[in-house]
Amino acid sequence: MTERNGAAEGDSASASGTGTPSDVEDGSDSASGPGTDPDSNSEFDSVPGPESASTPLSTAETAHDEGITTLAKQGGITFIGNVVKGAFGFAIVMLMTRFVSPSIYGLFVLATSVILFTQVFANLGLPLAIDYFVPQYLDAGEQGKATGVIVQVTAVVLVASSIVAVALAAGSRTIGDLFQEPSMQVALLYLSVTIPMLAIYRVVLTSAYSIKQLQYRVLMRDIVRPLVRFGVTAGLLLASLGLLALIIGYVVGLFVAIAVGAFAFVSRARARGLLTSDIELVPVRPLVTYSLPLAMTSVVFVLMGQVDYFVVGYFLDADDVGIYRVGYMLGSGLMIIFNSLSPVFKPLIAETKDDTELVERRFRVAARWIAGLTLPIAIVLSLGASSYLAVLYTPQYAEANLVVVLLCGAFLFNVTVGGPNGSLLQGMGYSRIVFANTLVLFGANFLVSMALVPVVGIEGAAIGSATALVLVGGLTLGEVYVIDGIQPFTRDFARVVGAGIPATIAGVPIVVVFESGLLIVGLLPVVVVGVYLGSLVVTDAFTEEDARMLGEFSPALERWLPVG
Repeated sequence: MTERNGAAEGDSASASGTGTPSDVEDGSDSASGPGTDPDSNSEFDSVPGPESASTPLSTAETAHDEGITTLAKQGGITFIGNVVKGAFGFAIVMLMTRFVSPSIYGLFVLATSVILFTQVFANLGLPLAIDYFVPQYLDAGEQGKATGVIVQVTAVVLVASSIVAVALAAGSRTIGDLFQEPSMQVALLYLSVTIPMLAIYRVVLTSAYSIKQLQYRVLMRDIVRPLVRFGVTAGLLLASLGLLALIIGYVVGLFVAIAVGAFAFVSRARARGLLTSDIELVPVRPLVTYSLPLAMTSVVFVLMGQVDYFVVGYFLDADDVGIYRVGYMLGSGLMIIFNSLSPVFKPLIAETKDDTELVERRFRVAARWIAGLTLPIAIVLSLGASSYLAVLYTPQYAEANLVVVLLCGAFLFNVTVGGPNGSLLQGMGYSRIVFANTLVLFGANFLVSMALVPVVGIEGAAIGSATALVLVGGLTLGEVYVIDGIQPFTRDFARVVGAGIPATIAGVPIVVVFESGLLIVGLLPVVVVGVYLGSLVVTDAFTEEDARMLGEFSPALERWLPVG
């Protein structure tokens, strides 16, 4: 059995069924979520024959690839959700940094980091099996087995997560002593109830992904949860509850999101034959075979996402954790584009993984769009880091400006050449390679951070993260090329990246000449984005695929776009 097929060994479902992504966010923050056309399971059944990936696609050629349409349509849905979620996320942090001290905020960050790490063990990675196997069973007309997957996974993760929650509560004092933060024990006792909640939250999300309903992800994860959390937290902070306000807001937001998401999913699932058919239990081995490598990947990946806070909290003070967290959050803000397209990209690849030419074609379109939309954000945040930190939060957080610059460069490289490749590896079934890459990611981050944080402070943690992101980006780029001969680089890709040079040159004087932080925050993105778009037009960087994707949002945009 090859590596590609090993993930689904023993599965009787159609091998061409949809797989959908993993999504790591606040109970899973990072990776992505799924989706395709909400009204059809067979949208990708008919695709064009292989075409030279080195030549531009004509309108006639791309017209038959519904994957381009889906990438634009569903990517747009997730982008709107990510913008809403990001806006609320920034608003919540701005609220917290103004009402509590950096030390209190840092303590909350440490406590939630422990929760997010332990919850990965609680769900055993099994929710990832839902959005891989359920679409395949539905495609094969086996609704009973699809329902069985959801029921089996839900039962297992609920029991396992409850056990982990009790264990964490019992060990909360030991963890507080480890970080020399006695108040952390109280925070962990309250937050331990969120471990089974986070497990069910992941089940609901991946269940919605499995029936290609991205709007439920937007509703549940990007609107309801942050909106409720913001409202509750704001009210309790005004009542001067401090740390307790942050904890209660976190718990209540999660609970309401689960309730709304579950109701929406059940309503839609019944119309698709799920949850109404007789339950057919499926063999456990295929579920575990697919989930276990990704579960281990999630453990390492989430630990990698939290290790910075652990290392900073161990060597430095809680207020340093809070300042670093704000810098990390701002630097990782440019992930919004990747996180919008990645959920759609993985199932597009999973359903056509045997057609290498088509896979590369879709991969190159996704890579160009991710690079083109992320690059101007990275330029703006890197040049104006100090101003954005001081204006959005408070001046004391401006000391994280170098953290923002380092992470912007690393995230830009990773999502441009490594990010789509990671989703590509998952969609092609190479889950063990993804796991190996994540081990490298964690190892590099941990070792560099441990060596540098005691010496240079929070910048050492940023260097550790940046080193790991660049390293794994290069690894995934090489692996995809060696295994399947796929790579993203074309002349069109080079034009997109090259347009960032004049945009950067135009932005530098704004930061140097003006002293007002508010003026820089308002003017810098206008200048950078304006010059960037002008450079794209001058270099004739737009293609037929770009016009077609924009046409999914507005025919007027498609007509306006200057395609060479």
